[in-house]
Amino acid sequence: MLREVTYNEMFTILIMVGLIAITIAKVAFTNRFNDFAGILTRSKYLNIYSRDQKLLDWFDALLFLNFIISTAIFIFICFKALSDQIKVGPDILPRFILGIGVFLIIKALFERLVANLFNIDDIIDNYIFQKTSYKNFFGILLIPVNAFLIYGLTPSKTILYIILPILLMVLMVSLGTSLKRYQKLIKPNLFYFILYLCTLEIAPYVFLYKFVTLY
Repeated sequence: MLREVTYNEMFTILIMVGLIAITIAKVAFTNRFNDFAGILTRSKYLNIYSRDQKLLDWFDALLFLNFIISTAIFIFICFKALSDQIKVGPDILPRFILGIGVFLIIKALFERLVANLFNIDDIIDNYIFQKTSYKNFFGILLIPVNAFLIYGLTPSKTILYIILPILLMVLMVSLGTSLKRYQKLIKPNLFYFILYLCTLEIAPYVFLYKFVTLY
C-alpha cells in the first residue's frame, strides 16, 4: 500500500527566513522592537516612531519581509484546505509571495501619490506607517499559527474556521485603533472615507485574488 509523504522543506526554509528577519530586527533595533511588541495595547510605538519616518526603514523592511512570507504561507494553507474547485499546487506559493509583495508596495506608492496630489502627505504617511506596523505585528503572530498547521494537526475546514475568526479579531482591533485615532478627520468626510475604502482598500485585494488564482 502506497503511503503519501508530505514534504515541508519549502515551508521550513521560508519560516526560517522570516524568523531570521525578525531576529535581525530585534538585535539591531532592540529598544524599538520592545516598544513594537506592545503595539496592540499601547500607543507608545506609534506616537514615537511615526515622527521619524524614512523612505527606507530597515526595521519595517525586515518585519515586512516576514509579513509577506507568513501571509503567503497562510493563504496557501487556506486555499489548499478550503478550496474544492481551485487546484492548489506547490508552484503557486512563490506566486503568492511575489503577488503579495508587489501588490503591497505598489499600493503604498499609489497611496502616497494620491496624498501628494491632495496635499495630505502628513496624514497619509502616518496612516500608512500605522497600517504597516499592524501588518508587521500580524505577520509575527502568523508564524506559530503556520507552524501549527504545517507540523502539527493536518489543516481542515473545522480548524481553519476556528483560527480565521481569531485572526480577523486581531485585524479588527487594529482597524478599530486606526479609526479611533482618525475619527475627528473621518466624521466630516465620511463619504470620501467610504470611497477610499472601496477604491484603495477593497478593490485592490479583489484584483490580487484574481491574480493568484489566474491559473
